Amino acid sequence: MSGYEIGGVAFGILSVWLIARQRVLGWPTGIVNVSLFIVVFHQARLYADMGLQVVYVVLCAYGWYAWVRGGPGHGALVVRRASSILLAGLGVAGLGGAALLGTVLHYHTDASLPFVDAATASFSLVAQVLQARKYLENWVVWIVVDIVYVGMYLYKALFLTAGLYAVFLGLAVVGLRAWRRSVAVQST
Repeated sequence: MSGYEIGGVAFGILSVWLIARQRVLGWPTGIVNVSLFIVVFHQARLYADMGLQVVYVVLCAYGWYAWVRGGPGHGALVVRRASSILLAGLGVAGLGGAALLGTVLHYHTDASLPFVDAATASFSLVAQVLQARKYLENWVVWIVVDIVYVGMYLYKALFLTAGLYAVFLGLAVVGLRAWRRSVAVQST
């Protein structure tokens, strides 16, 4: 357990809690979180997750902008459901990304758990894109990914990080419920 991991955990919990509550401050807080985990995952040789954190920096900046100015008339976004076509496309992209990245990691690096690492990284991107555009279904993807992450981090003896992802799992359930209520209110 390092100071980077402890800081990443603290900022990660704060960030997801803020996002679940639809607070835009969750995005800059998330940038701090993922920046700290770049170091943690490099040290653990979880290269797909390390690279994912770099992409998250960009996606957090995009989410921050989109939540404030990405809606109609450059206004704020509202929570909504994704279309079946969008979800299918993102599912195919997630599977393709997992297969491609897993193969590269398996044959060209000393990565630990290359295909599991690649699948969680790929589908985390899918969830993050959905979240940045305020699609309700992001939470369902996060729930599945977080379950896998908890097991992977326990296996790698990253116990604090496993605990963080268990908290993320709980927050994803909270976020799903809260965002469902938000969609229901908008429908009335």
